[in-house]
Amino acid sequence: MNLVFITMDGARYDRIIHGKNYKKLISKNVFFPKVITYAPFTIAAMHAVFSGVYGFKNGVNSYWSSPNFKKNSYKTLPKYLNDLGYLTFGDSINKLILPPDGFDELKIHDELNDDLPKRHKLLLEKMSTIKKKGQNFFLYLHYSNIHTGIMENVLKKYNNFSKEYFSNKEKNEELYDRLFHNADVYLGEIIAHFENLELHNDTLLVIISDHGISIGEKLGERAYGVFCYDTTLISTAIFCHPNLNSMIFKNQVRSVDILPTILEILSIPLDKNFESMDGKSLVPLINGNNESRIAFSQSGNPLDSGKPPKEPNVYSVRTDEWKYIRNIHDSTEELYDLLNDPHENSNLFSQKTEKSVEMSNLMDEILNQKTQ
Repeated sequence: MNLVFITMDGARYDRIIHGKNYKKLISKNVFFPKVITYAPFTIAAMHAVFSGVYGFKNGVNSYWSSPNFKKNSYKTLPKYLNDLGYLTFGDSINKLILPPDGFDELKIHDELNDDLPKRHKLLLEKMSTIKKKGQNFFLYLHYSNIHTGIMENVLKKYNNFSKEYFSNKEKNEELYDRLFHNADVYLGEIIAHFENLELHNDTLLVIISDHGISIGEKLGERAYGVFCYDTTLISTAIFCHPNLNSMIFKNQVRSVDILPTILEILSIPLDKNFESMDGKSLVPLINGNNESRIAFSQSGNPLDSGKPPKEPNVYSVRTDEWKYIRNIHDSTEELYDLLNDPHENSNLFSQKTEKSVEMSNLMDEILNQKTQ
């Protein structure tokens, strides 16, 4: 079975469930609407996805740490496939986004000038030619236009405490919705081309968002990569193949679960020569098991410095019902009842002392795995 993997950079879960072409895909395939990303910024998020491992273990936990990826300890998705003889291709926004090991060809597009629908359709046609020669392939496509629009119209214009930005939420929403509409159109075009080339019968198609984007919900974060609130932590995943029955799994899972899921669907065993993953396959859930998974995330609040820190300074641990946040930069803690306060407005840390201790201990258990 071949693999096409598409990252919709910065696609918010609350827009995905209403997108015209997204809804068509969701209705026919396996949809996980609550995938908690390891990091609300692409570099650390995608290294976690491709390795199945949290960044504090794999070495990539900040904007600056991509070169520190521990490739001798953790085997990545393209490496798994390349070792099995797949031809592996990728088109990304930046050479630092993905661990490069295992790609036969990894190209970088010009995010301001390249026509991504045209560029990615041509790559699908190339895969079709490879398939006709009897060769298995892996293709990674990165849709970056939401990110680019936010970068040009928000990040380059406003700081994280801009009164102009945070007092104009309606304007911020209009900008984001225009960008998301274009992303939804792109997805429709790519899926139509994918099917017209008859790739869908023997190709697993995986479509994820790497993180969400804030549009002014929390003062101090004009887009992403600052806090650990749900506007940026909730991502999504869609698995498409004729052998998979359509379903929507509403409990939370983690972005580190995506790699082991792909491997199991493709019948690829884990390589015991490498360290084990934090993620677990979602196939049991696809087959009917009702399970929720504890999610750990890290981010880096730049405060008023303007630059992300070299190490994460905001940590969170999340269940379906509760979220605990530890702010390393100012030694404060937060606790949210997600069922009754989904927008995370009421910090209950000092009120729910027993639950606060429980969630804090849960985070420490995860962090202590680094030294085991």
